[in-house]
Amino acid sequence: MTYLAEYPYAFIIAATILFHLCVIAGAPWGRYTQGGRHEGQLPTQNRIGAAVAILIVLAMAAAVTSAAWRWPHWPRWTAWCVLVLQIFSTLLNWITPSRQERWVLGPITTVMLMLLLIVLFS
Repeated sequence: MTYLAEYPYAFIIAATILFHLCVIAGAPWGRYTQGGRHEGQLPTQNRIGAAVAILIVLAMAAAVTSAAWRWPHWPRWTAWCVLVLQIFSTLLNWITPSRQERWVLGPITTVMLMLLLIVLFS
């Protein structure tokens, strides 16, 4: 049953990684990330932040798939740590001053939070 939540969560993580890779490569989507402080392309320092975000979401995906009894078989408590991060991320995406980030990432992170709860409580 957890695959009904685990796979969509992993798909959203993959889309998030693709988004960050595009931002790092120079896509003009600054309004959709990091509080929307930058119109167009992100400055170099913020692109480094996007690269760090990729590592974080990869770890989040690994913890969630582990909680669903799949590879890489991390301890279940790691998914509970992801829950804290996911709640924080969802809250920040809903209160960001960037309307674009709020309207796009607010709903996406809310769906991710619901999917994570399904995995944890299944």
